[in-house]
Amino acid sequence: MYFDAIKQMKKHLGQLDKWLETAATLAETKKFDAKNFMGLRLSVDQFPFGRQVQVVCDTAKTVAARLAGKEAPAHADTEQTLEELRARIKTVIAYLDTFSAADFANAATQKITQPRWEGKWMTGADYFLEHGQPNFYFHLTTAYALLRHNGVGIGKRDYLGTLTQHAPA
Repeated sequence: MYFDAIKQMKKHLGQLDKWLETAATLAETKKFDAKNFMGLRLSVDQFPFGRQVQVVCDTAKTVAARLAGKEAPAHADTEQTLEELRARIKTVIAYLDTFSAADFANAATQKITQPRWEGKWMTGADYFLEHGQPNFYFHLTTAYALLRHNGVGIGKRDYLGTLTQHAPA
């Protein structure tokens, strides 16, 4: 289950990369600086677009690492352009490619904690269902909404990506 869920996160990171490519094309076509996307917010108290993308990436790599009992690689959070964000996405996808199903054999029973939880912990199963997966999709959807609201030509199919479909027998 966890390996398949990480594969799905990886797929959505790929979709996010395509959205950023579409955003860059819009900026080029309309002759505005694509850096304008970086500071977009839905609300003044939410992270700006660039940070939303960073958090999507961080969540995917951290969830995979924690469930597998590994350390996630660090990123400096210095991205200032869509191209830099795209490079980060590609780095995280490459990291997720290093995992196998066997890495998640003990995922459900991992003891997961983080400093802000002040000594409290969650099982891997609870962490994934209650924190990791919702956090990933919250920031992914926020990034999508910011782009869509600001004229980037993406829709539901761009969010979902390619579906695993089978032809009738």
